Amino acid sequence: MIETATARRAVGDWAGACSAANVDVDFSLRAVARTYGRRAAARLRSDLRHLAPDLLRWHMPRIAPDGLLRPGLTVALARYEATDRATDGAADQAGVRPLYLVVRTPPAWADAGQRISLALWDGTRTRADPSRHHPHPHPHRRFRLDLHRHLWDARRAGELRKRSGTGVPGPQWRHCAVDRWADEAALLSRTDGRPSGPVVVRLGSGRRLIMEPGRGPGPDADADAVGSEHSPGFRLVAPATVGDTSGLPVLPDAATWVLPDLELLRTGTLAAEQLHPLVAAALVPGFTPPGPSSTPPADRPRIVECRGALHRIGLVDGTLAPLDHDPAEIRREELLAALSGTPLPCLQVIDDAHRRPDCLTGVRERLDHGDIDGALAVVAALLGPEALLRDGPLRDELETAAHRRVTHGLYRAGLIDPAPDARNAPRSHLSRLPRRTHL
Repeated sequence: MIETATARRAVGDWAGACSAANVDVDFSLRAVARTYGRRAAARLRSDLRHLAPDLLRWHMPRIAPDGLLRPGLTVALARYEATDRATDGAADQAGVRPLYLVVRTPPAWADAGQRISLALWDGTRTRADPSRHHPHPHPHRRFRLDLHRHLWDARRAGELRKRSGTGVPGPQWRHCAVDRWADEAALLSRTDGRPSGPVVVRLGSGRRLIMEPGRGPGPDADADAVGSEHSPGFRLVAPATVGDTSGLPVLPDAATWVLPDLELLRTGTLAAEQLHPLVAAALVPGFTPPGPSSTPPADRPRIVECRGALHRIGLVDGTLAPLDHDPAEIRREELLAALSGTPLPCLQVIDDAHRRPDCLTGVRERLDHGDIDGALAVVAALLGPEALLRDGPLRDELETAAHRRVTHGLYRAGLIDPAPDARNAPRSHLSRLPRRTHL
């Protein structure tokens, strides 16, 4: 995905790059120019030409335990003020609200393929608006990337190292980019046109801090509160459980935590070559991206112990077949198996490969993360491109993935609502629900 999207972006094909990264585009630039003016359309076109959709997907918010995209989310990528709509009276038609380029993730019950979509949002809702079926069509206050363009704009990717944070000592602030909070909060206030004041910092698990400009701990500081030595220019005001904090600005999630990629590099969990090339180039000075991946060599025949001898199993005419048995013997053994007999060990191994292969977990993970082509390639390499799947867990997984894709298509077309059992089911349960019931 990264290689294909990068190649298309390099030649100016931003739509092709989005297609390669499984990103749907819910607007046309011609319609944008008519509605919001040519100046806004020109700024949007410039941003789209430098959009790295694969980098955006890399940095999108995710959820535990499988690292799937956070469902039902709208994330702002860029903001265009009303002054950008100054051609042909478009500003008067569109009103004075700012226009946002946003990226949306579908709700959990329609998240097949882990596809995301690019859209525009100006605060209005119409019947023709594709977001009318989205559970949260407005940009999220906490998950926003308009202040962190280096997470999706290839022109700004080099800023990643500077704005990733370094963290501070102490287990209570592990993974927190406390050293960046003051600067990021100031940027938040300037961008939103607010005076410098308190900012809510959400640390997860119901824990929040309220920070305001100043030095030294506040009167309500507790033992776990961040001290002024870790966040220069800020001090703790009060726990977020005191008073109404709904009107306070929220520090973006991307500014709250140390970049996970940086911590993986520090601990040696991942090498630079395993990161996104733009991320690795920003975090590792002198990094040279590796060349295109080579095609893996064809699998050799597998060896099976069959009736005291070692036999081979391999692909013949596009299907998995025993190589050391003649056709007449295979027909006799298949008839014996159909009459509830015990077939040859070679045929048993082939049957297990069709129904319950060793790679089933890997195939399921690829399907859950949207790598349909990769999952089918694994199955084709194992069973052959012409194989007919037999009843079993492998076929069930592929059928479920197909039904989920149909559900996603119906959701995108606005032709389906969530099933009653899917509205309130936890995400971990949704991943294994029989998606055909949503039809």
